[in-house]
Amino acid sequence: MREVTYLEAIREAMSQEMRKDDNVFIMGEDIGIYGGAFGLTNGMIEEFGPERVRNTPISEAAISGCAVGAAMTGMRPILEIQFSDFIMIAMDNIVNQAAKTRYMYGGKAQVPIVIRLPGGSGAGFAAQHSQSLEAWMTHVPGLKVVQPSNAYDAKGLMKAAIKDNNPVLFYEHKLLYNTKGEVPEEDYEIPLGQADIKKEGSDITIVATAIMVNKALEAAVELEKEGISVEVIDPRTLVPLDTATILESVKKTSRVLVVYEAVKRSGYGAEIVSMIAESDVFDYLDAPIRRLGGLATPIPYNPVLEKAAVPQVDDIVQECKKLMNK
Repeated sequence: MREVTYLEAIREAMSQEMRKDDNVFIMGEDIGIYGGAFGLTNGMIEEFGPERVRNTPISEAAISGCAVGAAMTGMRPILEIQFSDFIMIAMDNIVNQAAKTRYMYGGKAQVPIVIRLPGGSGAGFAAQHSQSLEAWMTHVPGLKVVQPSNAYDAKGLMKAAIKDNNPVLFYEHKLLYNTKGEVPEEDYEIPLGQADIKKEGSDITIVATAIMVNKALEAAVELEKEGISVEVIDPRTLVPLDTATILESVKKTSRVLVVYEAVKRSGYGAEIVSMIAESDVFDYLDAPIRRLGGLATPIPYNPVLEKAAVPQVDDIVQECKKLMNK
């Protein structure tokens, strides 16, 4: 099977859906000839033209409102926000309009919008362009939240998000854009709310999100050398969350570590921990549930400090060893 990058997989998903449905279009700052902040939309304006690859003013408040209005009147917009940090400028349109319209109109109106959000640290963009704020969005009823960790999942989840009749926030980790994976050229979808077992194991379950999935897999290789068998679960979507897959894994291994890049305090990993603790699987645990997240600090510009602010492979290895010694 061919290999493509995470970035190319997302572009291919959008392009394929735009060819099939004239109501699908993309809008955002500098996404036309420039190709967007990360080059993800390169070549799309040449194929689809400026009416469907729409450059916008630098105003997240304005363009999110336009996207919501377009979705309410029958279009299926894909809105690119250059950095996920800027979502707070668009919060009223997303939280009070997109998320609530279908409910408030008794299902007679819908808002089929995908909001693409490049996020995460590690690229040297410093405190205002490197945050992981997905937990904010999971708190809002009416929004779906997606976090693909590889190219294959990114394509399949993007296609499902575009076809969904609800607003979907699609978080893309910036460091994953150039990572490669096997991706079919043909159509396929990954249903929202379906987790994936990235690696099977028997001693401990790691539930990880976004780029932490890749770090967890690296840690699993190191732990195998010491006789510790790790199962890695990737939720893929935070809302809806596939609780069944996670609980079955925890029931099997009896130990669990939840890993995410966002600040540990009030991060989405706490929701996963609570879900496990409140379930019948709690009685199967042989050790307390552990959680590994980022430090409670703005992301530094200094590359050494930036790396220290979020979990790394060795941190995951050490946390797993602590769990095994309980």
